[in-house]
Amino acid sequence: MEIVGDGFIARHLHPLAGRHPGTVVFAAGVSSAGAVSEAQFAREADLLHTVIRRCTADGRRLVYFSTCSAGMYGARDCRGREDEQVFPSSAYARHKLGLEAVLAASRADHLILRATHLVGPGQRPHQLLPSLIRQIAGGHVEVHRGAYRDLLDIRDAVAFLDGLLTAAAPWQVINVASGVAVPVEEIVAHIERSLGTAARKTYRQVAGEYTVSVDRLVSLVPHAYASVARPGYHRSVIDRCLAAAPPSAPAATEGGPR
Repeated sequence: MEIVGDGFIARHLHPLAGRHPGTVVFAAGVSSAGAVSEAQFAREADLLHTVIRRCTADGRRLVYFSTCSAGMYGARDCRGREDEQVFPSSAYARHKLGLEAVLAASRADHLILRATHLVGPGQRPHQLLPSLIRQIAGGHVEVHRGAYRDLLDIRDAVAFLDGLLTAAAPWQVINVASGVAVPVEEIVAHIERSLGTAARKTYRQVAGEYTVSVDRLVSLVPHAYASVARPGYHRSVIDRCLAAAPPSAPAATEGGPR
């Protein structure tokens, strides 16, 4: 398996590099759901276009990581299903949906994985959980009240990919998520309990509840999903993150995506 990219997801996919010959996994995209840089979007698009051409020419399957964040599935009438129309609300989600369309219109054998908020060692500081942990450790955190996030351990995401490359027919879009979006306030509260601290909070009111359907994922990789289905899964994801990289307080209060 060829892995395109060298970021957080790509590094965690390295154990699969010797498996699934004839597959190219594109893990080189924009890393922040809050990104609005046209230059960043253009770089990802140009690289994906190149990889699509290569895979079309040599017959390899291309796996593309898109998003199933609130920006993709947050519309009021959206059920979070891969086979229904979506109305993206963020520049990032619109960018991802546009690249999905480019890939779907190509002749390349492909899978599109709409990934949730992946969590694990080696994440960039601006991403959700590292940002929240760092702010709380520093004594002040900005909380987006009303926002929800579906957290998935990167190890479980890798296990899903491993299974999907065997079980899934090509030309599909598949949500890769836990299927349970929890309030950001609950995530903050669990981090505080785990660290034994209470940070001063600044609140911003947002509308962010959303649903991600995992029916297709469960039907394809039921055994891999079993470890994610247990109650309180999101708390175990946070605990693993804290155990892997104990927080250090920032020199000054920092903002970040919630």
